[in-house]
Amino acid sequence: MKSISGIFSNFKRFYLPVILASLTTITIAACNPSNFKSSAAQVPQLVSSILSDPKTFNYPLSSEVPNIFGLTYEGLTNQNPITGKFEPSLAESWEISEDNLRFVFTLREGLKWSDGQPLTVDDVVFTFNDIYLNEAIPTDARDILRIGESRALPKVRKIDDRRVEFTAPEPFAPFLGTVGLPILPAHALEKSIKTKDQEGKPIFLTKWGVDTPPEEIIVNGPYKLERYDTSQRIVFQRNPYYWRKGPQGKSQPYIERTVWQIVESTDTSLLQFRSGGLDTVGVSPDYFSLLKRQEKQGNFKIYEGGPATGTSFVLFNLNKGKRDGKPLVDPVKSRWFNTVEFRQAVAYAIDRQTMINNTFRGLGKPQDSPISVQSPYYLSPQEGLKTYDYNLEKSKELLRKAGFKSNAQGQLLDAQGNRVRFTLLTNAGNKIREAMGAQIKQDLSKIGIQVDFTPLAWNTYTDKLANTLDWDASLLGLTGGLEPNDGANVWSPEGGLHMFNQKPQAGQKPIQGWEVAPWEAEIGRLYIQAARELDETKRKEIYAKTQQITQENLPFIYLVNPLAMSAVRDRFEGINYSALGGAFWNIYEIKITE
Repeated sequence: MKSISGIFSNFKRFYLPVILASLTTITIAACNPSNFKSSAAQVPQLVSSILSDPKTFNYPLSSEVPNIFGLTYEGLTNQNPITGKFEPSLAESWEISEDNLRFVFTLREGLKWSDGQPLTVDDVVFTFNDIYLNEAIPTDARDILRIGESRALPKVRKIDDRRVEFTAPEPFAPFLGTVGLPILPAHALEKSIKTKDQEGKPIFLTKWGVDTPPEEIIVNGPYKLERYDTSQRIVFQRNPYYWRKGPQGKSQPYIERTVWQIVESTDTSLLQFRSGGLDTVGVSPDYFSLLKRQEKQGNFKIYEGGPATGTSFVLFNLNKGKRDGKPLVDPVKSRWFNTVEFRQAVAYAIDRQTMINNTFRGLGKPQDSPISVQSPYYLSPQEGLKTYDYNLEKSKELLRKAGFKSNAQGQLLDAQGNRVRFTLLTNAGNKIREAMGAQIKQDLSKIGIQVDFTPLAWNTYTDKLANTLDWDASLLGLTGGLEPNDGANVWSPEGGLHMFNQKPQAGQKPIQGWEVAPWEAEIGRLYIQAARELDETKRKEIYAKTQQITQENLPFIYLVNPLAMSAVRDRFEGINYSALGGAFWNIYEIKITE
């Protein structure tokens, strides 16, 4: 599934599209060492930065970045961001039955949790049966585990002390990716699943919040949480029980500590990096020229991996539902937003090439698809994908067709005489995204639309998008990847990130009158069909149809895909940069040379 964010550069991909908080590559976060004193300040460490505090340390309940899970957890498999192939992780091997319905994974010997307790098949069975497949747990992970029209879930059972069996109700092409979900500790969490609160909900839903003492967070990844200072920093220390060993049998990771400084803006991260306080920083286009001139002097290198894997877009709130009798969206605005010609007119009115030239300094490309350009399932414009190149006349023509007109002052009015004006939200503190929003405001004024562009604090912003649902339009991003089904929670009408027409999630107030458009339902159906198709040529044909439908109906108006770039100090050895994994996807084998 996807997650909200900017260009998300995690060390391991857990197949959950995430909301992107920024449009710069987020690698490992950092602080100025002069601001972080400890008795072990001289141990080898990696220092970087993130824009906002994490919302939870409980993986199944998380749907956004920044989050800690790329450092702290692993699953049975992992996708290599360089080759795109699935590789063994906690499982050392697997077997697939001839009918592609049965998968048997064999765990590595001697696996342990960060508290020294054994990591066993029982933990795998618990993680899936009691958490991911448990309808009482509101997790986006379940969306990518649903199979077929019935949305059935796989069955998971223990075979013996090292083998676990997954059985699918029908062939499911993305299966090896779905078992890359983090494995969680039964001995630390099982009681919280079985114990209910006064409302009958598992107390797991309040477990491992950001106020949890770090030593209580039990993990299996290369690092464990050492401390979290709200709005200041997150510190990780090497997990002494991590399973990987180097060529000479030395325990990995080699870097003892990683530090994430929580800063208020990307400008602050740049200043800290240039002053030597950060070891790595995402290179946004507006920083590139400055940093490129300083590479040698600053003892760092800028790594570039081609177009980033994430997407950025504008979306309108298409939800026609009501809560407590009150429409989620002003009915006048809802009529505009749910008119496809209106959305297409907005798409034609956004000058993406100017956005590339000015905001992205030429270091970006137009984005026209929900599927990453690196994916084998990506449909290019040359292969028939519809695009919306800047065309004000086409935009105005579509608006006239839909009954809109301009008054004497050039203001756009609808057929009932209402002035077209709406609020566009985004997350504050990201210079690139704020510049994009400012241009969109200016561009749409040329067709008479007044846009009230309003950057909000990240947590306030995501609460509106995912919980209260009281918003007009939004400028946002999603993580990407090679497997389209990772975005099942975006494209299934029931999905947790179907944000343009969000169904209430578990624990939220009900919505009356929620409707699914026929094209929405068709995309969801095609994603199911593609997931069961094992012939790669046919899978590509199905995903081509989904991309054509999205570009015709524009639930997301895609904007610009920047180049994926990170600056990293020369003292780090073993960087193998990719747009999919970033600079530190293989952090366990990276060394500090000084």
